[in-house]
Amino acid sequence: MDVGFIGLGIMGSGMARNLIDGGFDVVVWNRTAARMAPFVEAGATAGTSPADVARRCEIVMLCVSDSPDVREVVAGAGGMIEGLHAGSLVVDHSTISPSVTVELAGKVETKGAHWLDAPVSGGSEGAARGTLAVMVGGDARQLERARSAIDAYASTVSHVGPTGAGQMAKLVNQILVVVTGLAVSEALVFAQGADLELRSVLAAVEGGAAGSWMLSNRGPQMIERDWRPGFTIDLQQKDLRLVLEAADEMGVSLPATALVFQMYRALQHRGFGTEGNHALVKALEALAGFEVGR
Repeated sequence: MDVGFIGLGIMGSGMARNLIDGGFDVVVWNRTAARMAPFVEAGATAGTSPADVARRCEIVMLCVSDSPDVREVVAGAGGMIEGLHAGSLVVDHSTISPSVTVELAGKVETKGAHWLDAPVSGGSEGAARGTLAVMVGGDARQLERARSAIDAYASTVSHVGPTGAGQMAKLVNQILVVVTGLAVSEALVFAQGADLELRSVLAAVEGGAAGSWMLSNRGPQMIERDWRPGFTIDLQQKDLRLVLEAADEMGVSLPATALVFQMYRALQHRGFGTEGNHALVKALEALAGFEVGR
């Protein structure tokens, strides 16, 4: 089966690589064309445009940064709409506005094609290891069509409802990620202030009720002051904007999420936007007057 993959960034690169390694005939496209070269060397074919990928492939995955990027790839000049045919399936792994998802799904359906919103969680590590969690909105029958391809880079695939529900579930995920990240940051700043041995404390608590993926995976990076991103502050902030916009539309209060949004904004102003989202701890360090791990 020919599978298209559009968007070879921090997440998409690992996902596309796993498709190639899984034996799929993959057609790739990326806005920065040079990024396609390693995938072509690994056995993929380079598309000339999103429309070209859509013409060649029954199923097309995409993973790009934000709602305007998805809109451009799907409906802009040379976009997928121009190449889709009846029965085509678009699987959008981007995290974008639920309302934009519904809008674009409607455009795709006018071509007799199908849409799944299927945002992912697990960071660049999960993309590379093939252990992502995928939250899927849309027709469950279409998910079964794409399941073998998605399984190449995911260990958990959950159908959560109709079109747009996948994006809403991802926003739930992002609330949990950032608020848990804030808790991890506060805990490590507290432990540093108490002059505790941080690695020993982390080992002591991560196996109990306080344990979490963020603590076990990002806590050590905070201690080592390793700011390489599994997911950048800039991308996390984009997701939080989507969360707060949706919450405002529903009239739901999210005080902790809003606080993290403001802390990330301060870090962006200081030039930390390309660092990993766990650099949130730097905002608390500025308040405390000392650094974790030093």
